[in-house]
Amino acid sequence: MKKIILIFGMLFALSGQAQKIAFVNTDKILEKIPEYKSAQEKLDALAVQYQKEIEEKQAFINQLNASFQADKILLSKSMRIKRKEEISRAEFELSELRKKYFGPKGNLYKERQKMVKPIQDKIYKAIQDMATIQRFAFVLDSSSEIAVLYYSDKYDKTNDVLKNLGYL
Repeated sequence: MKKIILIFGMLFALSGQAQKIAFVNTDKILEKIPEYKSAQEKLDALAVQYQKEIEEKQAFINQLNASFQADKILLSKSMRIKRKEEISRAEFELSELRKKYFGPKGNLYKERQKMVKPIQDKIYKAIQDMATIQRFAFVLDSSSEIAVLYYSDKYDKTNDVLKNLGYL
């Protein structure tokens, strides 16, 4: 909501001057770029691999818990403590593994930055070039549900950006 207010605040502040506004659909642009599709497929495969490893570790922890519950009454106090610690250690390792793979600075994030960010940078450079050449004051992304409430196709410059990138 704050983004919408900010955008409209900027537009109203500049309303005394004739400002040109354009829209692009970055989702549509990304769909047309083969390198992005390839990168996304690699990232999806990596996520599946990571998820499988996590599920295997979770199954192992479930097995440890089930075994502990079945044996609990037969174990001495020290053995119960030892088994609980083993389960806790395995749960901690699982938590760390999840962070390592899927956390904010995890492996999947790093791989995404390495594969997708250069493509996004190329798109934003093409958008900036198009906006400069055609003298647009604002270029909004119509693929974002937050940024745009309405726009006329007349001002949609997605194809201009695709042409600039060489995909049209």
